[in-house]
Amino acid sequence: MRRILLVLTMVLRANFSFGAKVSVPDGRLKGAYRLAPHSGWTFVHLEGAPGEIGYQHGWLLAKEIKDGFDVQKLETEHDSKKPWSFFRDGAQHMLWPHVPEEYRRELEGIAEGLNARGIALDLWDVVALNASMEWSYYTEKYDKDHGIKPPRTATAPDHCSAFVATGSYTKDGKPVIAHNNWTSYMDGERWTYVFDVAPTHGHRFVMDGYPGLIHSGDDFGINDAGIAITETTITGFQGWDANGTAEFVRARKAMQYAASIDDFDRIMREGNNGGYANDWLVVDNKTNEIASLELGLKNVELRRTKSGYFTGANFPINEKLLKEETTFNAADPSLSPNARRMRWEALMGQNKGHIDAAMARTFLADHYDVVAKKTLPSERTLCGHIDLSPRGMGDWKGPYEAAGAVQNKIADATMISKMSFDAAAGHACGLHYKVKGQLAAHPEYAWQKGLLGDMDAHPWATFRAGEK
Repeated sequence: MRRILLVLTMVLRANFSFGAKVSVPDGRLKGAYRLAPHSGWTFVHLEGAPGEIGYQHGWLLAKEIKDGFDVQKLETEHDSKKPWSFFRDGAQHMLWPHVPEEYRRELEGIAEGLNARGIALDLWDVVALNASMEWSYYTEKYDKDHGIKPPRTATAPDHCSAFVATGSYTKDGKPVIAHNNWTSYMDGERWTYVFDVAPTHGHRFVMDGYPGLIHSGDDFGINDAGIAITETTITGFQGWDANGTAEFVRARKAMQYAASIDDFDRIMREGNNGGYANDWLVVDNKTNEIASLELGLKNVELRRTKSGYFTGANFPINEKLLKEETTFNAADPSLSPNARRMRWEALMGQNKGHIDAAMARTFLADHYDVVAKKTLPSERTLCGHIDLSPRGMGDWKGPYEAAGAVQNKIADATMISKMSFDAAAGHACGLHYKVKGQLAAHPEYAWQKGLLGDMDAHPWATFRAGEK
């Protein structure tokens, strides 16, 4: 009932909220709905053909997409020192030719849904928004090719902490997967959507996400073939193929069409453009097998096991990839990826045979700094608090940044079989971020004023496909 009332209320308010002349819902909205926010998350169900799914997405989340777009545009322009028109042009002339017809229709549908609600974003804005995690890779290559000194802020990000375990490492011998998303708090306070997508073709899937993206973006999701997926980025990665297929297309395709680890591996490699280079962690719940796919542009390595674990904290694994495709210093233990890697190794070893969903929640809230050898929340802890890092600690952009772990997800084998996962918005540790006083104390971040807000920590909640 709350779903029906919410959709009807949105229809009645369309004229007043957006100025759109909508009196009767478009037929493409049939079956789609969004629920009222719960524990900091908004659940959205989309279904049908690609154009229908896109239209539903754009129509149901029009206001939120515009808000999220404003954040991504601001950050992208600030970090790259390039105008948004540069990225619109890249979306149209570089990325679009390699987008399959299915996802073209969905992206067009999002733009149509937005326009129906009076939001003046077009297709190239929507495509550029979907590629927002990839633009730093492109601009770094562009600047190098054109003899432009890149700004300090235009570097490949180091986002997220994650693990996957199975067999002898878990309490029941079955898979457990967990992930927290690290990004700016401007992003993070908005990265609080659960999408339940039932497409005409491929597998139904449920994933966390950001308004306007056809993929998860931080890439935590489960499909009805028993495949669970997450990732962490490779720090300092350098590489871009302008003739490749965008990562957001490949990630979405893998979520929708992979029925095995081999499927996932094949889809992610095909047309790899190097954008948003990640170490992907994958579960095949049918076989209790887990895998790690470290996907560079030149160097790609798939590892898999039915009894073991893989962790992610933005560290390069393959030595050849490390040397040939990154600027990362693997020998410096004080750097966040190296410190968090050591912490993951300690936790996996200490808890072998006992890891379950409850323990995964504890891991994602962990504040132990292996370098300082004490509990101290910072960029070196699994629950990241870059804003709390001591001056001079780090490998992030400066002595202060409103960034860190912004939300958390976990799933065990039982949850995966039911297409469900547990999620906590904000810091898993329970610490709230309050913006009051922060911009005054750090005027170098005044450019975020008006969009950076509070990011409260919420309790864990369970979400599943078909939520009502």
